[in-house]
Amino acid sequence: MKKLVLIAAFILGGVFCNQANAQQIADNAIGLRIGGGGGYGAEVSYQRAIGGDNNRLEFDLGWRDDSNFSAIKLVGLYQWVWNIEGGFNWYVGAGAGLGNYDDDRHNNDGLFALVAGDIGIEYNFDFPLLLSLDFRPEIGFSNYDDHDDFTPDVAIGIRYQF
Repeated sequence: MKKLVLIAAFILGGVFCNQANAQQIADNAIGLRIGGGGGYGAEVSYQRAIGGDNNRLEFDLGWRDDSNFSAIKLVGLYQWVWNIEGGFNWYVGAGAGLGNYDDDRHNNDGLFALVAGDIGIEYNFDFPLLLSLDFRPEIGFSNYDDHDDFTPDVAIGIRYQF
């Protein structure tokens, strides 16, 4: 019986110590996600912490407007965040998105949907700045072949935390 109590004490102590050392994510963060997947360039990005764990929602709004092509895309992701050490975290996520495009080059326009994954690393500074680097593979679905494809997206994020 003593061994069982001792083992339980070590397990609970390890869990509580791990939680005490884990860095908490900010309740809110807003900024830019600067990348290149699908030609959208910079996206306005908002993150919202949820629950008592280090989980969050991320919403990204990207747009493109030039003489031959215009589009808008909104992506929502659920992310799990783990502390590596100090201010360094890594995260994975999954989500979906919707968009609209008008392509004068091929005389087509319409809606598209996508599913996305996300994996990245971030640094949480002592002041309210969050820098990140992530990889977001997206698979699109639409009536036209040019939006029915796999799009790998690598981006750098810079966000203000509050």
